[in-house]
Amino acid sequence: MALIPARAGSTRVPGKNLRPLGGRPLIVWSIECALGSRYIRRVIVSTDSEQIAAVARQAGAEVPFRRPAEISGPHSGELEVFDHALGWLAEHEGYEPDLIVKLLPTSPFRRPRSVDEAVELLLAHPEADSVRSVKLCAEHPCKMWRIEGGRLVSLLPEGSGLKPREGHNLAYQLLPRVYVQNASFDVTRPRTIRRHRSITGRHILPYVMGPEESVDINEPLDFALAEAMVRKGLHHARGGEEDRELRLFRPLPDRDPRLPDLWRPGA
Repeated sequence: MALIPARAGSTRVPGKNLRPLGGRPLIVWSIECALGSRYIRRVIVSTDSEQIAAVARQAGAEVPFRRPAEISGPHSGELEVFDHALGWLAEHEGYEPDLIVKLLPTSPFRRPRSVDEAVELLLAHPEADSVRSVKLCAEHPCKMWRIEGGRLVSLLPEGSGLKPREGHNLAYQLLPRVYVQNASFDVTRPRTIRRHRSITGRHILPYVMGPEESVDINEPLDFALAEAMVRKGLHHARGGEEDRELRLFRPLPDRDPRLPDLWRPGA
């Protein structure tokens, strides 16, 4: 089951979930991605907005309930949204999905194939709680600082696992690879939510995505970038470049199969 949270309010980009991108509302991109998946059987939008609900239904999604106002504010947590959706479906339909794929409307360029591969990854690892999409971090934490007493103080202590000595002066290719969540999707289990009171739990597998799929719209400038990418046809990774960006955790024969290792085509 796909769950797409889409509340009416947005402080930084007003009305962004319905704002047109490439000729269709932003939320429709995520609905179409879910409908294109080989594994997703239901696409459910959780919203407090009748307008969003109408657009979602027209695009092929279900909107079986209205999200309550008390969990639709700017400070509402995702766990509350998941609890409400799963509780409503269990009470009114006696339904619980095997897996839940959270798709945020602000990530329009993810591909159905990426979602399917993430689902397959979680199914292949029953010990894992979830899969979270990430991207290679462009701003390395070794080069990040706090300001204390008018001086720059490194965010990471030197000599730690992430920051070698003088790490802030080293070239990026000499630093450990670091990833950041790209707000595209999570694949999780109902048991993870119940057991850990968390969307992702503790044992989280990574699904690494390239820059095209990782566009996340939260500011007006992000929308301008996305519109330019659509106009130029750059909003989907292409051919061999696409495969080189794809990294999955898979077990290697010479390692304990319970400990997934990083596998990258062409590495």
